[in-house]
Amino acid sequence: MSEQFEPSERDEAAERLRRAGWSEADVQREVTELEEKSATAARIFDLRRIIGGLFVLYGVIVTIAGLTDGDAAIDKAQGININLWTGLGMLALGLFFLAWLKLRPAAPVTPKLPPEAVEGEPPRGG
Repeated sequence: MSEQFEPSERDEAAERLRRAGWSEADVQREVTELEEKSATAARIFDLRRIIGGLFVLYGVIVTIAGLTDGDAAIDKAQGININLWTGLGMLALGLFFLAWLKLRPAAPVTPKLPPEAVEGEPPRGG
């Protein structure tokens, strides 16, 4: 689900702010601040970080269990140390997600400057 407004909703919200006495620069500044906060929240709660972290944590736990398994547990799994292999697989998957996060971070939002800032005029209001 996208947290961004549809163009018509954004225009209606901007019009309400203008009627409340906000200048165009104030409206643009408010929109820019909200977009920056939204982008920061998206980076913090990136699912790759959560999934990768949990898989690494559980992978370490299961790998340790696999390293300490006795002969009875290995014989029960038909001679395969299933905990060790599952733990290593979980570690590899978790590290993949964390490497993916590091190599391809979420794209930062470039704020749109109000026309006053581009033309060099000082902002009004505030």
